[in-house]
Amino acid sequence: MAWVFLIVAGLFEVVWAMAMKYSEGFSRLWPTVITIAGMIVSFYFLSLALKSLPIGSAYAIWTGIGALGTVIFGMVFLGEPRHTMKLVFSALLIISIIGLKVSSGSTEQGEADTKTVAVQQTERM
Repeated sequence: MAWVFLIVAGLFEVVWAMAMKYSEGFSRLWPTVITIAGMIVSFYFLSLALKSLPIGSAYAIWTGIGALGTVIFGMVFLGEPRHTMKLVFSALLIISIIGLKVSSGSTEQGEADTKTVAVQQTERM
């Protein structure tokens, strides 16, 4: 379930980034409201994902989903140029996200590692 939370968090990162573009420096009410709401939802789901996923991988994937989604949105809906190198590096981002997911192991292992660290820290106190 943590991976689903992470994907949702990444998608809402795209929402708030696009809304921020339309807010024109937070001078338009509804795009500003959507920006702030999108940030809250994105961070909320990221925090849920971080309960059981390693922070390094989760943060990189969250950022990657947001960056890639924003690039795609810009090219498809805003008419941003589709240069070959932009597409190549976007493909590399996808490969990197998949690689981080695969190398992060299972959710159960991440949960076990998190609980072990929490117990060790509690015992030290």
